[in-house]
Amino acid sequence: MSEELHEHYAFIVDKGQAPLRIDKFLINRIENATRNKIQQAARFGSIIVNGSSVKPNYRVKPDDKISVMLSYPPHDDLLIPEKIKLDIVFEDEEVLIINKPAGLVVHPGHGNYSGTLLNGILFYLDKLPKNRNNRPGLVHRIDKDTSGLLVIAKTETSMINLSTQFHDKISQRTYTALVWGDLKSESGTINEFIGRDRKNRMLMTVFPDKEFGKYAVTHYKVLERFGYVTLISCTLETGRTHQIRAHMKYIGHTLFNDVRYGGDKILKGTTFNKYKQFVENCFKTLPRQALHAKTLGFIHPKSNKKIYFNSDIPNDFLELIEKWRVYSKHQILHK
Repeated sequence: MSEELHEHYAFIVDKGQAPLRIDKFLINRIENATRNKIQQAARFGSIIVNGSSVKPNYRVKPDDKISVMLSYPPHDDLLIPEKIKLDIVFEDEEVLIINKPAGLVVHPGHGNYSGTLLNGILFYLDKLPKNRNNRPGLVHRIDKDTSGLLVIAKTETSMINLSTQFHDKISQRTYTALVWGDLKSESGTINEFIGRDRKNRMLMTVFPDKEFGKYAVTHYKVLERFGYVTLISCTLETGRTHQIRAHMKYIGHTLFNDVRYGGDKILKGTTFNKYKQFVENCFKTLPRQALHAKTLGFIHPKSNKKIYFNSDIPNDFLELIEKWRVYSKHQILHK
């Protein structure tokens, strides 16, 4: 029988924190945590506040020091190397740049214990430094159904250096997205706190302050307008989970075919059957959210020179863009 593995977390409660049950507090701060998982940890005495174990109904106070140990599925921790095709854009002794296809999960998690990008990377490179979440080589990540560029740290020095750059907003990341609606301005900035939704833990949502969310900044620019949808470029100043997806929904421009955030519904347009058929065909053309991590730039950990990478938009995304381009021109001609 395999030894049980655990995840370890530590928090210091903010000075402005209002009294809140610790199970609710932790659910909003630990990714993939559930009420049941938190309460189980409390029953086992695995939630420690200021040196003493507490029950789930304990109310956190400002400056509380919290330590948590959660049971962890063995498959999450015991990464098995698997032969997976990798689209390598660049590699040297310090970093590996990969162009991730849509549909490939970056690292193991609940429901995805194998077949991930990390499984493939460990087959390609058997020795990698681990980040603070014990994940080899990972400096940042992108969603399963988002395509595009990802940097992997190959040495401990690179891991520390690149993690610092991402934390200090030195890295440059630009995404291409197709969103519902016709944006009013040619460019703009969304500066809103993002946290896990209180009712649906699978969603991230915007909160008015840092009590439930983390500071997040997204800059966007219009690339092309198609009437009912708009092609935009998004530059990240921070890197929160689902940041672009949550921010764009917040301003009323959900990503096209983003199932989780409601973009798989016809949110803009007409009631004509032909339009409905057209949009449904578009959903089939790109059966995922229309989001691609197009560019990635950072200072090389060893040479200290700025390096910059650009990836082509995938063919299915290009086909979707062309469909809307043709449709919008047709609409203009027949007005």
